[in-house]
Amino acid sequence: MRGLREQVALLRGGEVSSEELVGEALRRIEEGRELGAFRVVREGALGEARLADKRLRDGERLPLLGVPVAIKDDTDLAGETTPFAVGGRHPVAVKDAEVVRKLRAAGAVVVGKTTTCEIGLWPFSESSTGCARNPWDVRYSPGGSSGGSAAAVAAGMVAGAVGSDGAGSIRIPAAWTGLVGIKPQRGRVSGYPHTDPFYGLTVWGPLARSVGDAALLLDVLSGSHPEDVYRLDAPVSSFEEAARVEPRRLRVAVSFKTAFGSGGRLDSQIRAAVERVARRLTALGHKVFPADPDYGLVGLGLVPRGTAGVADWVDGMVEGVFEPRTLVEARIGRVLGRRLLPLAKRLEPGLQRRVGRIFRYADVVLTPTTAWLPFKVGAFDGAGWRKTQGASAAACPYAWPWNVLGWPGVNVPAGLSEEGLPIGAQLLGHDSDEATLISLAAQLEAVEKWTERRPG
Repeated sequence: MRGLREQVALLRGGEVSSEELVGEALRRIEEGRELGAFRVVREGALGEARLADKRLRDGERLPLLGVPVAIKDDTDLAGETTPFAVGGRHPVAVKDAEVVRKLRAAGAVVVGKTTTCEIGLWPFSESSTGCARNPWDVRYSPGGSSGGSAAAVAAGMVAGAVGSDGAGSIRIPAAWTGLVGIKPQRGRVSGYPHTDPFYGLTVWGPLARSVGDAALLLDVLSGSHPEDVYRLDAPVSSFEEAARVEPRRLRVAVSFKTAFGSGGRLDSQIRAAVERVARRLTALGHKVFPADPDYGLVGLGLVPRGTAGVADWVDGMVEGVFEPRTLVEARIGRVLGRRLLPLAKRLEPGLQRRVGRIFRYADVVLTPTTAWLPFKVGAFDGAGWRKTQGASAAACPYAWPWNVLGWPGVNVPAGLSEEGLPIGAQLLGHDSDEATLISLAAQLEAVEKWTERRPG
């Protein structure tokens, strides 16, 4: 599957039709059914592709006119349900979510909704509604909770897909499938009809093979809805332009510390991969040095928001059939999370000041994206809340603090493990500084050439 920008160029030049591209996407989805990347595949996408071809012949030009893309199954698509991997009965959405509206306004053809885990709780994408597998090795998970979107892009079913990230759910699957995944600044991309998704933790963003494609998709998705709690002004220049601009000499702090201290197990292969990326950045002329953010009590900003958000979803799905571990999380949200939400919000400015001190002497923070390599598929079948939560926290301790802070982060591929599984490194930025991260990631991509690495 060609990249998003290449598809746009071919469509505009008349060298390929949207019907051909969408047909190829649907064929690849069908051939790769064992990956379980999609819960819903839209055969009606072919009709939309034919309309896109007519618009192209008539001279219309839009950023993604005629290009096939996928969305995560936590996102409303008119005419489809939004179960968010919960079993049971669910109403059909009557309106598109804002991110879908923006995709359609840009001319994209949505070919389907991708597999996730129940209410986005875990770093795997398995539930009663489907099981996503890793294209690099189907015995392993692509991560979660945007694992289906990541699997679809990594397998070449689509060149770009939308995920959501409440505690690393874009960056973790990007790391485990060898993709670029961007968690934007809070408020950059509207989650409407959710005006304050997971009380400020969750944002929607792109997954793609290249930085330029991810930046193009982020440009399309960006923009606030009048009812959003968090709203941002449009960036001065496009993110796709940032991907084409050589970054200035940056100060990059390399950190292996987690928000709960330096304890916990970091896979030695992941540490070595991040250290290699750090050396590469030094060779590119950047000032790279070890330094740790002072996370303080950032965990107090995560637990109330996360658990209360789960409780809201559970309480809103009157005919949902939930996993026991989800009900435990929801119960914690009702008993504890909702009571502590005011405290979590009061703590945020102080946490931002405390963690933000690192940006007095660094422009970017480089960390592992995950501490562990991907889980095996089925590793948590039938597991209770305590076991699943404990392993998830140990495997993925690096991403979630930036959700609490609301700041941007980008996963970049950092190589392969001895087992042939992708490893990710995380570029973390200060408030609203996606452009610096994108520019640096694009510079890395030019020398790392990760777009040439594909699953077998």
